[in-house]
Amino acid sequence: MAFSSFFISKTFKNHNHYFTAKAKFSTSFLVTKTPKKLKKKHKPKSSPRTNPIQTEPNRVTAFEQIVKRETLMRFVTRSKNYLSNQPEHVLQLDDAGKLHRELGFPRGRKIAKSIQQHPPLFLTYRHTDGKMWFGFTDLMEELLAEEKSIMESMELDRVEKVRKLLMMSRFHRISLAKIHHVRNLFGIPDDFRDRVEKYPNYFRIVDDKNKDDGKKVRVLELVNWDPLLAVSAIEKEFMVNEDDAKRKFTFPVKHGKDLELGIEDERKMNLLNALPLVSPYSDGAKFDVWTLEAEKYRVGLIHEFLSLTLEKRASIHHLVEFKEEFSLTKHTYHMLVKQPRAFYLAGTEMNWVVFLKEGYDRNGVLIHKDPQVVFNEKVYKYAQIKENEEMELGYDVGLEKQDN
Repeated sequence: MAFSSFFISKTFKNHNHYFTAKAKFSTSFLVTKTPKKLKKKHKPKSSPRTNPIQTEPNRVTAFEQIVKRETLMRFVTRSKNYLSNQPEHVLQLDDAGKLHRELGFPRGRKIAKSIQQHPPLFLTYRHTDGKMWFGFTDLMEELLAEEKSIMESMELDRVEKVRKLLMMSRFHRISLAKIHHVRNLFGIPDDFRDRVEKYPNYFRIVDDKNKDDGKKVRVLELVNWDPLLAVSAIEKEFMVNEDDAKRKFTFPVKHGKDLELGIEDERKMNLLNALPLVSPYSDGAKFDVWTLEAEKYRVGLIHEFLSLTLEKRASIHHLVEFKEEFSLTKHTYHMLVKQPRAFYLAGTEMNWVVFLKEGYDRNGVLIHKDPQVVFNEKVYKYAQIKENEEMELGYDVGLEKQDN
């Protein structure tokens, strides 16, 4: 019994020493987690948001790069438009951080990171009120003055574009909100709604109700039809080069396999459907939806719509905006895919962009550049200059300054 008591007391006395000695042995050499290089790599889930709309063999790198550039420059474009309409062209940084959609920066990220990526154009500064503000650099203010001058010089051209859009639309009317939404596509000035009053022979503004919620909307209506404007780009090309115009679109003639037609014979047969052309300035609502005439009308209308844009391209969201006005269907994508000679679709399955191929050369460069396009390219070049580069080039605009 004495021996037993001695053993128990000895164990408790040396208890701390026992665990201390045990801790001296390291187990860091044991692999408790699977190394990254040995982990099974999972392919990212397929998603329409990321899946390219074109298959690899058919992809045109130049067009895909243009779409990618547009995504990268979204912050520059949207912030320029939004800040231009703010008093003194500034916005409190805390407020700007809540406007990810309006300013074009990724949701959930800090706006300061986007601002710092474009030091020649944007800056932040601390005002005397102790708060941080977001605004333009002096260089950007100079660029805005240049853009305003371009808008003034191109006003009549933009007025003509809007007239042609109204002539193509059903009932020759489009809401001012929709025109404002696509203004960058056509180079329409932000204050176009105020300029409309200068052209009473072309436009009038009427009040209407939204079909969905019954809210009041302002609509722009065409006052006078101009037959000289009702000639499409494809019709003009047809008068110059009939063969090229006929080959631009493909409307296959259905036939049985028993005919055993060769490629050339099938091409000649399909040309029978190419004519007559259907003008995009005709009333598309009068055609039965699934007839050949209706499809030719819709294809021609999108061709004319793209020819009016500055860069001969538009996103699916821009086309959907005018679904009712242009009598478009939900099968617009499938309709465009069948016309590879005229159109190229770039981007992803959810956010694709349609290009008018004839507007670009073989290298994917826009053939005819509007003054607004030249200006936009200049802004993009400045936007890509980083802080260390601007010092070398003499654009010391700074990211942050003290305003006393």
